[in-house]
Amino acid sequence: MPTLDKKADLAGPGIGNYADLEKILPSDYTPLLNPRETQEALFAAKDYIEAGLGRELGLLRVTVPLIVDAESGVNDFLDRDGSRTPIQFHISNDHDKHPIDAQVVQAATKWKRMALKQFGMKPGEGIVTDMRAVRKDYFLDHDHSAYVDQWDWERVITAEDRNLDFLTDVVKKLWKVIKGAETHVLEMFPKLRTPQYPDLPDELTFLHAEEILERFPDMPRKQRETAILQEYPGIFIYGIGWPLADGYPHEMRAADYDDWVTETVSKSGKPMHGLNGDILVWNPVTRRRHELSSMGVRVDAESLKKQLEMSGQLDFLKYPYHQGIVSGDLPLSVGGGIGQARTYMALLKKAHLGEVSVTVWPKILKDMGAARNIHVLE
Repeated sequence: MPTLDKKADLAGPGIGNYADLEKILPSDYTPLLNPRETQEALFAAKDYIEAGLGRELGLLRVTVPLIVDAESGVNDFLDRDGSRTPIQFHISNDHDKHPIDAQVVQAATKWKRMALKQFGMKPGEGIVTDMRAVRKDYFLDHDHSAYVDQWDWERVITAEDRNLDFLTDVVKKLWKVIKGAETHVLEMFPKLRTPQYPDLPDELTFLHAEEILERFPDMPRKQRETAILQEYPGIFIYGIGWPLADGYPHEMRAADYDDWVTETVSKSGKPMHGLNGDILVWNPVTRRRHELSSMGVRVDAESLKKQLEMSGQLDFLKYPYHQGIVSGDLPLSVGGGIGQARTYMALLKKAHLGEVSVTVWPKILKDMGAARNIHVLE
């Protein structure tokens, strides 16, 4: 596999045109729930997960912004190359005497850490939000949308918690909640249990991105994920963002939230980097990799500076958010985002985000889906 394919694979959903998408959409699909049942089931799952996250991780449900001040530096740029920019608009306010340049949130990652201080959270306490965002630079396919809904959560930790064992424990608690939600909706709608579409695995397999590269050195990362999910239908991939042995990170990560530079050691004793990762599962409906969550221990002052330097973004240190980390004014934390519509797809065995989420889709995609019995909500 040429190196350029790996480089190109670092950004985007992995499908860049509708001719390729048409080849991979399922042609034998029949929804297990009708639209009304789908709404009943997804809101049951939503309530279960929000309550479960609060119970397992000590999180308080709080409100979350849809727009932020552009000058705050709080918005999430999702990656390091600046290719996914937020929607920005001018609020003239009082005939432009007191204007504000605002941005629509792409993710609430940075805001949450500031909110921990605002709400007076202590170690072991945190927040969970019902976040809505717009990511206008995605290619719109069956599992990528310009409209994003997430359970964005954040929890205060101590310096001693900044290790892989702690991260692993948090991931296991999160997975316990998702599996509990699956059991809950299966009890409500037994017809969701079918050998055609196996349930989610009881436990996740934890692997480092470097270990997956060693297994599949000639594949770009999405193909590596697909290959490893054939063996382990639910995985957590550690260390996403640090350059691997082939010179490329498993995936690009923004420099100012997850810690992907801190040195760690794998269970086999190999030196690794990164205190973050992704939860991915095998989707038996789409027969593809399916990402549910991106999360991690957040940067401290040292790792923030190193990551900004590696990314050529040291100028970000001028922003209040970044200054708060360097000064120690903002608490150390762990956090992440769990895709709501993505999770509903997995729990309710759906083929398209549009079956569980109302947003905009191009006509070509709607027609392509309808021809395969995939009908999106309007």
